[in-house]
Amino acid sequence: MRKEYILHGLDCIACADELERAIEKIKGVQAVSISFTSEKMILKIEDDTVLKKVFTTINEMETNVVIDKELENDREGSSFLQLIKIFSSLVLFLIGILYPFKVQIIRYVFLFVSYGIIGLEIVIKAIKNLIKGKVMEENFLMSVATIGAILIGEFPEAVAVMLFYQIGEFFQDWAVDQSKRHIKNLMDIRPDYANVWKNKKWEKVSPNEVSVGDIILVKPGEKIPLDGVIKNGESFLDTTALTGESVPSKVKVGTQILNGCVNKTGNLEIEVTCNYSESTVSKILNLVENASNNKANHEKFITKFSKVYTPIVVGLAFIIAVFPPLIIHESFQLWLYRALSFLVISCPCALVISIPLSFFAGIGVAAHHGILIKGSNYLESLVKVKNIVFDKTGTLTEGVFCVQKIITKGMDKDKLLEMVAQLEYYSNHPIALSIKEYYGKEINIDKLEKIEELSGLGISGTINKNNILVGNNKLMEKYHIEYESCEEIGTVLYVAINKKHQGTIIISDKVKEDSINTIHILQDYYNVDTIMLTGDKEIIAKNISHQLGVNQYYSELLPNDKVIKLEELMKNKMNDELVAFVGDGMNDAPALALSDLGIAMGGIGSDAAIEAADIVIMKDEISKIITVLNISYRTLKIARENIIFAITIKIVVLLLSLLGIATMWSAVFADVGVSVLAILNSLRLLRMKFN
Repeated sequence: MRKEYILHGLDCIACADELERAIEKIKGVQAVSISFTSEKMILKIEDDTVLKKVFTTINEMETNVVIDKELENDREGSSFLQLIKIFSSLVLFLIGILYPFKVQIIRYVFLFVSYGIIGLEIVIKAIKNLIKGKVMEENFLMSVATIGAILIGEFPEAVAVMLFYQIGEFFQDWAVDQSKRHIKNLMDIRPDYANVWKNKKWEKVSPNEVSVGDIILVKPGEKIPLDGVIKNGESFLDTTALTGESVPSKVKVGTQILNGCVNKTGNLEIEVTCNYSESTVSKILNLVENASNNKANHEKFITKFSKVYTPIVVGLAFIIAVFPPLIIHESFQLWLYRALSFLVISCPCALVISIPLSFFAGIGVAAHHGILIKGSNYLESLVKVKNIVFDKTGTLTEGVFCVQKIITKGMDKDKLLEMVAQLEYYSNHPIALSIKEYYGKEINIDKLEKIEELSGLGISGTINKNNILVGNNKLMEKYHIEYESCEEIGTVLYVAINKKHQGTIIISDKVKEDSINTIHILQDYYNVDTIMLTGDKEIIAKNISHQLGVNQYYSELLPNDKVIKLEELMKNKMNDELVAFVGDGMNDAPALALSDLGIAMGGIGSDAAIEAADIVIMKDEISKIITVLNISYRTLKIARENIIFAITIKIVVLLLSLLGIATMWSAVFADVGVSVLAILNSLRLLRMKFN
């Protein structure tokens, strides 16, 4: 049984992970996935009786989380309420410390109320967590530190610590929302409804209710709700949400169309070609929602570090509070104050929040540029890539073939071209499309039969009882057909009729405009070796590789040969280096899955790309590889800066606190101040330009 819920108020990735692990242990829960990105919880349970245990666990662990089946989120309302609490507490705090009260008890009333407004919730959480055995967490640290400060007469500092801690928490929530918004903007591609033709009229229904073969109407300004083929009308489509392309594309009758795009001008009637659950948008949304599940090593390190670091510091705080007064006979109150400051400093918020936020921001920025990354571990892995293997056709070249020349041996050229066009009628391969476009006439397939595509070789069939073979030299050799070899540059197709070579067709592809520059940047700036794999003949591969300037190339490879060659390259790599494979997502699924890092180009509409690749570049621009590498390097740089900065400041202030130099105000800076600065540093990614 599968259930989906929205968890309002899920504030951090660490909280989502901890909650997920707790729910996994519940008897009757078969699987659980909690996405911090979408705040969605997906459950697989034995029956409904398990739900009560799940909800109880959520309410016990995350008291501020509201479980909802609806997709609406009221974070704005809760944020506004929190802002009012902070403002009210701040006003009372300032009155309490600045106004010259003649009766001190009134001052303490103002400070007490201020503390109650801002800190009561934290204290209650700490008590609940303490009952459940959760001691080493931030609510407990803040509660012990501030209550301890009150008990030794440092009431203003206690209120200040709690107040600034809550200000820091509010700022952290805001920062997370800013980062999430970049990813959630992509979620706007989710269609709300579909206009389907039923009962002789257009009815507005959920996209999930539409079946394959149904006709839907999309009006100007509406989102395309499902994948399909245009049957009537023409228009311009805004594909920004999917590809990042700002220029609308023109579509007409017969155009394959993808859901998630926005219709700009005319009415479109579309025949649906797949259910919503199998559509492009559904697959993209699933990828984005689960992007936070695959964690980078830096995130894993911080999680482990905080689990060890906090208990050690709490233990040291206890030693500081107890042993110095006993050994050197100094004031117990003095050393308790230092120990409480020590506790405030020990809170690892700056690391626990800012490091995941750095990767989260990186994934969000990439999504904004039309690059989908399946997890922060893949974003982190990009910096280790030292070999990038490219499939040629459709990746480095445009994949748009054009017939350059037809050579015949006594047979009429038009007749030869007609027969080849008939044979290629059902094929969508770029070479087949180029032949049909060059033929340019209506193709008669009445006498066409026994069509068979021969992987890596060509195609065979029967036309008017004549056996036709069209393909490369390996096809001719397989059927022992004598042929005149053609050495012209381009893709060469030999045509044999009844096992006799009757002609040759030369087709050429074109290198993409940004391929040469991309290859040079990869080699010169990122020190990456580039390798090209192709099924083309040696002379063609050599010519293309010379134009591109790749380090190595391998030619005349069958689809399976490419996988074997990739395996060889991966075996010969250095231990700490990774091999990435870049393909067009159509026929490259095995290589994408086999490589250390699979990058699918032009993945929009390609099931193979979305499922097999680790990174999907939605727009067919190879320069996006430079963009995602740049995002990866900057993300790692910022994450490391945050780690070094936070740990250094905390260690320095901890030592100063131990020596009695740093006060609790310094402790507040070491906790909240460092957190805010680290978060601001992480959010720099959202403002950076990646072209």
